Amino acid sequence: MVDWIVSLITYRPDAISVWSDPTVRERLSHYYSVMRNEKPARFLVSKLMPIDIDPYQSELESRELWNAHEKYAREFTTFYKDMASMSVAKIEKYERPKHSYLDLKVALAHRLMSPCRLCERKCGALRLEGKPGVCAVDKEIIVHSYFHHMGEEAPLVPSGTIFYGGCNFKCVYCQNYDISQVRPRDGDRLTPSELAAVQVFLRKRGARNINHVGGEPTPYIPFILGSWKYLDINVPQLWNSNMYMSEESMALIEDVIDIWLPDLKYGNNECARRLSKVEYYWEVVTRNIKRAHDSGDIIIRHLVLPNHIDCCTIPILKWIANNAPRSLVNIMEQYRPEHLVARYPSKYPDIARRVTYEEMKRAYETADSLGIIYRPVS
Repeated sequence: MVDWIVSLITYRPDAISVWSDPTVRERLSHYYSVMRNEKPARFLVSKLMPIDIDPYQSELESRELWNAHEKYAREFTTFYKDMASMSVAKIEKYERPKHSYLDLKVALAHRLMSPCRLCERKCGALRLEGKPGVCAVDKEIIVHSYFHHMGEEAPLVPSGTIFYGGCNFKCVYCQNYDISQVRPRDGDRLTPSELAAVQVFLRKRGARNINHVGGEPTPYIPFILGSWKYLDINVPQLWNSNMYMSEESMALIEDVIDIWLPDLKYGNNECARRLSKVEYYWEVVTRNIKRAHDSGDIIIRHLVLPNHIDCCTIPILKWIANNAPRSLVNIMEQYRPEHLVARYPSKYPDIARRVTYEEMKRAYETADSLGIIYRPVS
């Protein structure tokens, strides 16, 4: 505990002061309670909710499992509320059922994996046979690094960050292109139990949360859910994602994530198609972010792109104000030309420079006019 406090004061003194803001405390109240070990993480409770089927039986039809999941999802809210009234120490010693709600999620996630429908691309890769999808991920867990990240939003640091290899986006300006696109499979190969051990390591050394990022964590949903079967320590689970998962994947994770950290990159489909090589971006990502907002605590990130204030930034901020009003927002100015934009600037002239002061000023003024809270977490 002493090391944790020292690291906060040394690296991010605002990480302590941010909790004096009543709006931040209110909007991140669930996360705050789990972080402080006052309430159990949702995944921890999902392991204790019994179900009346063995979800790993191969003869069960997927529709049967989904019907069961819909039933237990309706019951989980009440079950979690009842369990959260108990001490975390008591919950951690609670007797495990033979088959749990988490087991059901793990079984369904593996069925989505081959042919793969985990993200909205639904590329159909036979990943369980070792054939990678568009994301470059197959049946292995590829982790490039894990550490206490001190550069995340103030309420999150130190954040126990796990960088996975591969991504379902092909962003031409990606700052992590080496692990997401160029060498996504060059990381360490872990088992689900080893992934759980990484999470224990990070939490016991002061991490406020486990931050699943990359690359992109969506292709790893079966493995992340599976790792929680071995994870018996209380820690908030943070989903740091482009949010381009399928509706089925969203259903599997929405009630076991404690805090969401989604990117909302583009305000239209054409910019997404040209710069990240994905279709139906706006419909898919806003659908999933709306579900995340309605299910729990959330900080939405928007990276301001040069020359994209009118087509992306302003429509995004208006959508947040109208559809996700409880969100805290990080309006980010860190964009720099990277990857393909740096190599071929003439091909992407609109984003071949940094954002200007005037562009950021327009973004902040728009957020202010819409009543969006962004400064406490910047």
